[in-house]
Amino acid sequence: MISFELAEPKTLSEAIALLDAEDPEVRPISGGTALMLMMKSGVFRPSRLVSLQKVEPDYSRIERGGDGSLRLGALASLSQIEHSDEVRRVAPVIEKTMRHLSNVRVRNVARLGGNLAHGDPHMDLPPVLSSLGAKAIVAGPSGQRQIMIEELFSGYYETVLQRDELITFVDVPPQAAWSSTYIKCTTRSADDWPALGIACSLRIEGGIIGDVRLMISAATEKLTRLVATEKVLRGQNVNEATFERAGESAMTEAEVIGDSRGSAAYKSELVRVYVRRALRQAGLAGVPQS
Repeated sequence: MISFELAEPKTLSEAIALLDAEDPEVRPISGGTALMLMMKSGVFRPSRLVSLQKVEPDYSRIERGGDGSLRLGALASLSQIEHSDEVRRVAPVIEKTMRHLSNVRVRNVARLGGNLAHGDPHMDLPPVLSSLGAKAIVAGPSGQRQIMIEELFSGYYETVLQRDELITFVDVPPQAAWSSTYIKCTTRSADDWPALGIACSLRIEGGIIGDVRLMISAATEKLTRLVATEKVLRGQNVNEATFERAGESAMTEAEVIGDSRGSAAYKSELVRVYVRRALRQAGLAGVPQS
């Protein structure tokens, strides 16, 4: 471990002022679950870390809007989100996902903003939040801007965030008309990075798929929306034949990459199977049972 400066601002504006758009060795740190590992391995050698631990508590809050929307503070811990009654009421798929995200020790420390800003394509939350139509509220020297979660990631461990920008909140729109699910395949231990993650949200009207958001992660270079497969699904009946066609479409559309958790050919087959399974789960949940 090399020496570095540790800054502990108490306001968001102070934290942003301490960042440097031109210096990649200056980084913000919240939970630090990923960044500390990078430092210990020598992958990252900071000149300054800007700790967000003492920034105003407003950015750790979880609030539900009167319209059924949800606002998640970027400094809320993953455990805080996991056990939030507001999250469970608005988007239970988030709470269910959290139970199998890494392990309790990590969830107690890791923060939502850091989880997203890290840009790791294997993360569970980005596909889930994307399938819900969520957006990140980002603050920087020039003010605020909004970025859809699906547009936040630009490449492998890369995001569209500037080095002097911070995620402040994540806004999830009302989910009353949607049925959502997330499933993943891990080829090692249960809390290891997944080989594939599939998140989908369906809006079903009279047994017909009116709209859909379908996301893939882990098997691809970055979080990806399967737009062509969504077109295959819209206007179709909720049944096994529809899900089978969507699985075949997704296998063709997704540009999967191989790694230590599986070859590209293996992951391509996983896409076909897991897209079908995810759609079945969301479809059954969205159709009233007689």
